[in-house]
Amino acid sequence: MAKVTVDDLKRIKEQTAAEMALRQIPETARITVHIGDCGLAAGARDVLKAFMKAMAASDRRDIRILAADCLDPENCANEPKVTVKIGDGAPVLFENVTPEKAEEIFTSHVVGG
Repeated sequence: MAKVTVDDLKRIKEQTAAEMALRQIPETARITVHIGDCGLAAGARDVLKAFMKAMAASDRRDIRILAADCLDPENCANEPKVTVKIGDGAPVLFENVTPEKAEEIFTSHVVGG
């Protein structure tokens, strides 16, 4: 087993501090990609990756992207599904989301308002 060095501990401390600082930023929007079995089969993983890529490109830290379970197990039609909630507004449900639509939702709806 490799020994942990002082430099390793410093690096871990800096990384943890950076992650904790991100948690302190107020959330202005939340994107929830519903990933159940049917969502995965319909491409929800690629949709999640597209949202994460769009957020990285925007350099926004006030938007949370979450993966959650299936929205409605009795209704697997129109997958993948994504719920977007901006501020105190009502959540908006998007259905049949593709990676291309995810980028458009991010730029037009989440960032553009």
